[in-house]
Amino acid sequence: MEGTTCGGRSDDTIKATIFDIQRCSFVDGSGIRTTVFFKGCNLKCKWCHNPEGLSKSKGLLIYRDKCVGCGKCEKVCPNHLKFCDLCGKCTLYCASDARELCGKEYTKEELFEKIIKDKHFYDSSNGGVTFSGGECMLQIDFLAEILKLCKQANINTAIDTAGNVPYEYFERVIPYTDTFLYDIKCITEDLHKQYTSVSNNQILLNLKKLSAYFKGEIIIRIPIICGFNDTDSEILKIAEYLKSLSIKSIELLPYHKMGAHKYDALNMDFTEFSEPTKERMEYLNLLIKQNTL
Repeated sequence: MEGTTCGGRSDDTIKATIFDIQRCSFVDGSGIRTTVFFKGCNLKCKWCHNPEGLSKSKGLLIYRDKCVGCGKCEKVCPNHLKFCDLCGKCTLYCASDARELCGKEYTKEELFEKIIKDKHFYDSSNGGVTFSGGECMLQIDFLAEILKLCKQANINTAIDTAGNVPYEYFERVIPYTDTFLYDIKCITEDLHKQYTSVSNNQILLNLKKLSAYFKGEIIIRIPIICGFNDTDSEILKIAEYLKSLSIKSIELLPYHKMGAHKYDALNMDFTEFSEPTKERMEYLNLLIKQNTL
């Protein structure tokens, strides 16, 4: 795994591959936050709106609808576009921003320098930094190190995770984490395998352990996908499981199509789902609230 050492040791040479850093975010935890998106994910959710974060490797997005056909990319490319070695020269000379290099390696010091810039915003709004992805927990050695730096600077920390990693990874970051934003897709295992390519056994077991030992905040995030988990029966199964763990902080996130253009830019197949109606979201929010009290 990228950015990981087999011994789990602290190493100043460890780097993480990041595909986006969003400052002044309001959707990934409390207050004003900086959200850091790590590349690489071991789920393949059919509705993923960040497909550029699925691979742990760097990549090139080509937005064909933006291309004006000027030919500058071919002229500056060392390989004349016959193959790509991800040097990024074409992105620098593209006046229409039709080409975007995705993924940059950071040392913990380089990333922390970007995070600390907005500390006054964090302090004034009860905000902080959120590590997301992809799956940030796959680059566990780097994640543990950057979390330590943030806690030393009294920055509130959150981890956004799908939970499909060994529980030992959670044990390594728990001392430096204030909040876990924990994704639950569904309870029915066969359904989970069909739509994410993996079992949810480890995900649910990790949540059970985390809820028993973690003293901070756990917020469950459930993406609502029409035809997948938007049925009363599946939502009730999720509610029953969360109630058994005494977890009441739950966010239902409606599916959206805003990442569709990225699939075309990556030359990947896009699976389109219907967006849930406002009325359906209100009903499901009420249903899960009533059954987790």
